[in-house]
Amino acid sequence: MKRQIHEFRKKINKNTMSKSNKFKIIAVSLVCAVASVSCNNDDDNNPMASADFSGTYVQQDQMARPAINTVFIASGQPKDDFNATIPSAMGAKYQGVFQSRLLALNSGFTTNALGQTALQFTGLLATDVLNVKTSGKTTFFDGANVLTGRALADDVIDVELLLIFGGPTGGSNPGLTSDNVNANDKAFTTGFPYLAAAW
Repeated sequence: MKRQIHEFRKKINKNTMSKSNKFKIIAVSLVCAVASVSCNNDDDNNPMASADFSGTYVQQDQMARPAINTVFIASGQPKDDFNATIPSAMGAKYQGVFQSRLLALNSGFTTNALGQTALQFTGLLATDVLNVKTSGKTTFFDGANVLTGRALADDVIDVELLLIFGGPTGGSNPGLTSDNVNANDKAFTTGFPYLAAAW
């Protein structure tokens, strides 16, 4: 009788273990199925990698020096034409337009703080590119270096206003030589790309 009881318990234990293993296998299978369905292979679904870059593109904007295009070129078709002009053709095509606009803005213009005449100054501005000096300081203007590049903290608009309205010493028309915005509204970062974080 004891032997029969022992055999019966052994069968019960075996069935229990078997059922327990079946539940474990089913549970593991369900977890794997859920994980397989939940995960997708979107690591290589970068929209830029699949974007179509074939075809012909049209240049829509040209703004190497902030506000120059806006101030010196009339809106509408003239601005569209300016934006589509290649930089090497800008000086010849737009110096006269820039000079007329400069003298309309400041009829008393003789020379600017850099000693440039209206012809020289507008000849420089009409080619709307951002110069970069490969050695030395990068700045839009710091009192000694002129257009050797542009640092993020450079007060570009004040420099431009001063050169347009400030006269030979920079002291003429003091109410027109600054936008009175002396710094970015948020600190620039110390690491590349150095731009301030978005608000």
